[in-house]
Amino acid sequence: MSHSSAIRILGVDPGLRVTGFGIIEKHGQQLHYVASGCIKTPDGELPERLKVILQSLGEVVAQHQPQLAAVEKVFVNVNPQSTLLLGQARGAAVCALVQAGLPVAEYTALQVKQSVVGNGHAAKEQVQAMVQRLLNLSGTPSPDAADALACAITHAHNGLGGMGALASQGFRVRGGRLI
Repeated sequence: MSHSSAIRILGVDPGLRVTGFGIIEKHGQQLHYVASGCIKTPDGELPERLKVILQSLGEVVAQHQPQLAAVEKVFVNVNPQSTLLLGQARGAAVCALVQAGLPVAEYTALQVKQSVVGNGHAAKEQVQAMVQRLLNLSGTPSPDAADALACAITHAHNGLGGMGALASQGFRVRGGRLI
């Protein structure tokens, strides 16, 4: 892969009510904003809501033609039912990406915050501010879009031959170290 060629990355912050998406391009070491937004599911039955996520992400991929995707991993909530629902929304998102033929990388919220803000326990507002700054945006993105853009930024920094790529070679990265 040539350093002069642009790589388009789609980041996804899955949620059953709101799934954020963000697309960036990496040109060498420079990151450029392409698009972002939120997929909002209507109230109603779970299968219909999952269908909205699946179809809408498919449309985002078709429109913007990313080459890579990065999805935030599910964290365990205090409420197991909420965790299960979030996992199903995430599953629909991953299926849309895989169905489109995209390689999918996964990052925890801690990894994303550490990569973008430098603090794994950063507040949503800090993530929004850093995404705005890193991508030179004129306004602050919504929290869901900012998380998705942060996921794409994390993959741009860590997943393209960086330490994130080592995880796919049988190594694990913990605290910035290989284990």
